Amino acid sequence: MNYSELFRVTLPETVLEVAALLVLVVDLAFLRKADLKTRASVAALLGIVGCVAALWLMPAQTMFSVDGTVSTALLVAGGWVAVAQIGILVLTGLTLALLVDAGFTRHVGEYVAIVLMSATGGLIIAGAQDLLVIFVGLELLSLGLYILTAFAKQSGKSAEAAMKYYLFGGMSAAFLLFGFSYLYGLTGSTNLHQVVLGSITSYGSGSPLFYVALVLVAAGLGFKVAAVPFHLWAPDAYEGAPAPAAAFIASVSKVASFALLIGIGTVILHPFGNARVVQFVAGHRGPMPKYLGLQHPWSMLLAVLAAVSMILGNLAALAQVSVRRLLAYSAIAHAGYMLLALAYLSSRGAAALLYYVLTYGLTTIGAFGVVGVVERSTGSDRMDAFLGLNKRNPLLAAVLLVLFLSLAGIPPLVGFWAKFNLFAAVLGVGGGVVPFTLVALAVAFSAVSLYYYLQVLKRAYVMPATDATPIKMDAVTMAALLLIAAGVVVFGCFPALLQNWIASSYPAL
Repeated sequence: MNYSELFRVTLPETVLEVAALLVLVVDLAFLRKADLKTRASVAALLGIVGCVAALWLMPAQTMFSVDGTVSTALLVAGGWVAVAQIGILVLTGLTLALLVDAGFTRHVGEYVAIVLMSATGGLIIAGAQDLLVIFVGLELLSLGLYILTAFAKQSGKSAEAAMKYYLFGGMSAAFLLFGFSYLYGLTGSTNLHQVVLGSITSYGSGSPLFYVALVLVAAGLGFKVAAVPFHLWAPDAYEGAPAPAAAFIASVSKVASFALLIGIGTVILHPFGNARVVQFVAGHRGPMPKYLGLQHPWSMLLAVLAAVSMILGNLAALAQVSVRRLLAYSAIAHAGYMLLALAYLSSRGAAALLYYVLTYGLTTIGAFGVVGVVERSTGSDRMDAFLGLNKRNPLLAAVLLVLFLSLAGIPPLVGFWAKFNLFAAVLGVGGGVVPFTLVALAVAFSAVSLYYYLQVLKRAYVMPATDATPIKMDAVTMAALLLIAAGVVVFGCFPALLQNWIASSYPAL
């Protein structure tokens, strides 16, 4: 192994780890006696500087690997992987900005350090090409998320949510590792390309062990993206975690997990960039389809998970009175939309999925930022806490309006283009009546989602306030929320700004 190349590939991760240590040293050694606002501001600033430095050291857009051969690498960088990693770093910086006025803990240095280390795990799994590296990256990300969920020590809900999250996460990790061990036994390798090629061979031979491994891996990865029926942790974690931590879980964790799934799906499409190899092992004759589709059980499994996630997520959100839990079930529904693109993956679909998960992560951070401000002022995250928000803080209400309409997919906001591109990519691969039916289902339940988003907006703009006390927020929080809302509007009015950048990175595969 070329260790200089390995260091080059992992430079952003190294910078984040150094920044995490620096935050701890500065907070514990120099600022322990300072007031909480100062400590939180300095810790968040150092964390954001670390993210900016990692962005500056991000490898060029050309895809490359540790040993120069993508199909035999432990890690790859550049190309669409760089797009996902840049998204992770930007979203991490935005969640750190929400810490300044949060006030849920005095251990702000430790909090920022854990956020940065979790983001490091996200960067690793985005570029991982080996089962062991994938597992290490997932656990580095997940262990940090469990701790962040429990960071509000004075809250019983936070402790309960963290315990549930940890128990479900430990079980899913066991499933995933067990599935990986079966794949290693079937293929004799932990390299993702070798595993996928061997898996297709096992599928062609009808090996029952392959199906067991597939179900176990789907269970482990389904937990990470909160897909039904592996979603039970999400509502409690979103409700109990501190608002900045919930924003991090809902955005950065989603981007990292779907970047991993895009990588797996891409390898399934092009195990060695040789269509004839896939034709032979899959027993296919004639022209290769644009995707393996439901010929491969992985795609069939993803299609089923997508359908049930869209249905249950949207229907359960209708019954919620807590806005945090509403956002949790909304996240489950959005995971269903994204899994649909994975089930019918193509180059266009991968670019559309990257666009979707990045813009969804941006919007969700803003949504949790607004919820956190309202919660600190009213002591509740229930819908009634948003009564008269337009009179109590017009700017905050405007941000909420933009973000929730974008999540519902209303044009010309970025959420509309994200859904349009994703659904169009799924229909573009062909495949008969099944993908058309699933897209029609997704469109129908997107319309359903508009109802529960409007329930919150109705309280903010239409229903009278029971308390006319103005809601105040810190200047840093206000700036972060306005920046997010502006991004949602600009990327919606000019979608090519982000689309062209993502599309230009994907052909490097």
